[in-house]
Amino acid sequence: MAEDEHRHLRVLIANERREGLELLAHVVSGLGHEVIAREIDVANVAPMTARKQPDVALVRLGLDSHHALDLIAGIVGEASCPVITLLSASNPSYVHEAAKRGVFAYIVEGNAEDLQSVIDVTLQRFAEYHSLKGAFGRRAIIEQAKGILMARHALTADQAFDTLRHHSQHNGDKVFNVAQALVDSHLLLVPRTRHGSAATEPPA
Repeated sequence: MAEDEHRHLRVLIANERREGLELLAHVVSGLGHEVIAREIDVANVAPMTARKQPDVALVRLGLDSHHALDLIAGIVGEASCPVITLLSASNPSYVHEAAKRGVFAYIVEGNAEDLQSVIDVTLQRFAEYHSLKGAFGRRAIIEQAKGILMARHALTADQAFDTLRHHSQHNGDKVFNVAQALVDSHLLLVPRTRHGSAATEPPA
């Protein structure tokens, strides 16, 4: 078992009814985690999430699915953590709508061990997702830097990448950092129009 598989987590819980929050808080505390925020108000859930920055958020579906969906949307808009929704019974249409709002996983409520297993898997998948997202972002910056070099110096794509790699080796830095510096400096040099948008750069 991985060392952090059952690490202590800071958990935000949300539900449309206060009684539902208390039941869920009891389960979460029983798993050894800390409930750092409890919320039933849609208007308050986003600022609460931004302020508390939980490790994971749990939203329990009550009688009003729209209320639960609004809670999910509010949390997702502010959280750098996965959101898991809990259901008392299978509800495919709700799960579909929750997924559209950014929920990362769902569970039909069972025992506490089932919830812990879902939390463990969700945190792992969430970390993998952000790692992949970061990799795509880094690749996009490198491609943008290559495009700048190709336009400025009439290079091929391979030649542009070789130039980035040469500079990274010469300076003892990563290719991505060299690419990021080039893109940043290029954006600073692009002329601006009167309205503040980037104007078309004149030919080199």
